[in-house]
Amino acid sequence: MDTVMITELMREGVWVVIKLCAPMLLLSMLVGVLLAIFQAVTQIHEQTLSFIFKLTVVVLVLLVGGSWMMETLLDYARSLFALMAS
Repeated sequence: MDTVMITELMREGVWVVIKLCAPMLLLSMLVGVLLAIFQAVTQIHEQTLSFIFKLTVVVLVLLVGGSWMMETLLDYARSLFALMAS
């Protein structure tokens, strides 16, 4: 393996991580901002309220997109193992 191939594998690995984490992070951030606006308007300052909603959103994203996430990760791992075998 040369430096170019290792760099390309690392770049692809970072891209896979971004693809897998982006839906959960973006949706939980959106829920957090919306709940912060709601709490500011209603003057309800309960910290567990935002945590419960964010946790619910992350679990729902994992339930809906978990198979796609696992398949993406398995494809990357298979490509890595195929390169190690050759």
